[in-house]
Amino acid sequence: MLSIIIPVYNERKTISIIIDKILKIKNLKKQIIIVDDGSTDGTTLILKKISKKKVDKIIYSKINFGKGHAIKMAQPYVKGEFVIIQDADLEYSPKDFEKIINILKKNNKAVYGSRVLNTARYSYNNFTSNMRVFANHMLTIVSNLINKQSLTDAHTCYKAFNSNVFKKIRLLENGFSFCPEITTKISKLKINIIEVKISYNGRTYKQGKKISLIDGFVAIKTLIKYRYFS
Repeated sequence: MLSIIIPVYNERKTISIIIDKILKIKNLKKQIIIVDDGSTDGTTLILKKISKKKVDKIIYSKINFGKGHAIKMAQPYVKGEFVIIQDADLEYSPKDFEKIINILKKNNKAVYGSRVLNTARYSYNNFTSNMRVFANHMLTIVSNLINKQSLTDAHTCYKAFNSNVFKKIRLLENGFSFCPEITTKISKLKINIIEVKISYNGRTYKQGKKISLIDGFVAIKTLIKYRYFS
């Protein structure tokens, strides 16, 4: 079984759509865990109307703490053999679950869905801007240098793990720095991260994109913190 953790904050336009897309993946037993991270746009009302036949667990936070905090709240409820992080927007397609899980089933412990694997990075238009491509590229290079890895997309949303590994990791970060935190902690456990090519349809800030330039600097600080001081 695959446990799917969906952190959500102010995604009333997409939350029902992404749930339906996940449910359409019929050849995979699933556990869906949603964490509403203090939404104020009506997302909470939508979630409260969703049938329990569709979603296994919904956790509500009255305050917006960030993506990492939402994932921490979901961690104790994971029941599947494998776990994956799914954003509540439509940038990532659940159709890629199967290829990711097939790699985990081969006794691998960590798989990342790469948006740029075997792709001409700077001609891949689905990032919405070359600045985003550049920022992602630079952060991945820094992550690889610090963690002695060779990833092409360290900050992808699609991070999947054997659940025994995932539940042993003590997560501390509240925001988007969950990504560099877990990548660094996986590295320190000497676990090899395998990448698989995934589809991607990036959205703009006007469409609801939340990560910013400041998060990039926080990511670098987080990498250094957990590699050398924790």
